Amino acid sequence: MPHQREHPQLARPEAGDRVNIQPLLDALDVQEDVARALADDLRAQIDDLQNRPREADTYLEHLALTRKTVTTLADRLPAHPVSLGVPEHPDYPRVLAGSTELLPKNIEGTRAEQKRLVKLDVLIEVDVGSLTRKQ
Repeated sequence: MPHQREHPQLARPEAGDRVNIQPLLDALDVQEDVARALADDLRAQIDDLQNRPREADTYLEHLALTRKTVTTLADRLPAHPVSLGVPEHPDYPRVLAGSTELLPKNIEGTRAEQKRLVKLDVLIEVDVGSLTRKQ
């Protein structure tokens, strides 16, 4: 063991001297705060994990109810879908034909109309941007 004169920090306090333990107490406070924060975080994670199965069960109940509703309604639908036919609107022939007077300001509106006609089953999109009338 090294001699106390070589390492004065190892020297024992004299009879009247007190050791300053405040830095040690401060370090313990910091560690306690960190441990307390970790425990609080773990408790929050546990609460979250306890709620997740309940949320999943509620979602499953909603899916089961939706399935029951859909199957009940499916029994009431006609066997053959009703055809909506071609809408009676003066602009539809122009949209179907692809007007030659398309201005940049009208292109998006025309595309939207064409997409709507595809959804209504009036047009068929043969290729990207290429539409034809459903027969």
